[in-house]
Amino acid sequence: MITFDKILKIVTDFYSIATHDFMIGYHFRKIEDFDEHLPRIANFWFLQLNGKAFEAVAPPFDLLNKHKSLRIKKGEIYRWMTLFEETIDKSNLSDEEAKLWKEKAAFFKEKIENFVL
Repeated sequence: MITFDKILKIVTDFYSIATHDFMIGYHFRKIEDFDEHLPRIANFWFLQLNGKAFEAVAPPFDLLNKHKSLRIKKGEIYRWMTLFEETIDKSNLSDEEAKLWKEKAAFFKEKIENFVL
């Protein structure tokens, strides 16, 4: 099991990079309370990686519909994935944990790509 604290650190590290990225950063900079949203994102990844939520969420996760209005471009999805994988590679995850997280990220990349494009 990957702990919530470890997941939150990786999520925070990723978004500190992504928020300032030349290609995708504008998506995150326009969200006023984005830092307050990070624990929810971490909880989403906790659910994906561990099979259960760290804590109950309301409203429930609706990843695809939440991202549809962003009009994400294909290149932005690939940039997100590149930065996300780089963040995972720099983390203190075991090889098995990193592999699992990359597989889950690739799954959602494909889902978002097929849903929003």
